Amino acid sequence: MNDRMEWFLEKATEMGIARITPILCDHSERKKINLERFEKIVVSAMKQSNRLFLPVLDELTDFREFLLSTHGSRLIAHCEEDGEKSELINELQPHTCLLIGPEGDFSNEEIELAKSSGFKPVSLGPTRLRTETAGVYATAIFNATKLN
Repeated sequence: MNDRMEWFLEKATEMGIARITPILCDHSERKKINLERFEKIVVSAMKQSNRLFLPVLDELTDFREFLLSTHGSRLIAHCEEDGEKSELINELQPHTCLLIGPEGDFSNEEIELAKSSGFKPVSLGPTRLRTETAGVYATAIFNATKLN
């Protein structure tokens, strides 16, 4: 599990992600993170890719607390089939916050709470992606549209 998260941090940093907030959800396998190690990975990836800016790497944050701390365009990618999703690329705006669930996805309660807090459900395509793959995919879409 750690290796996949570290891989995501490295790749997302190389592509220019602005901020990463690990979120503690109902189905999260990871209950603690080694922020110091994650910061070293992000710094190394920034240097390797000649990025000028280091992404903000937040501490592990409770899901409900995170919902209260975000503003602007807010999206949630989840696996539940609720018929309300549009494609991620059609919803992107500058400074968009995108929630990607843990392995096992968000709980139904978390999905409903996010939607009632102003998060719009989006699809990342027809296949189910691992959490870290979904993060890299979304970062690439942001990067390709120059909205990061």
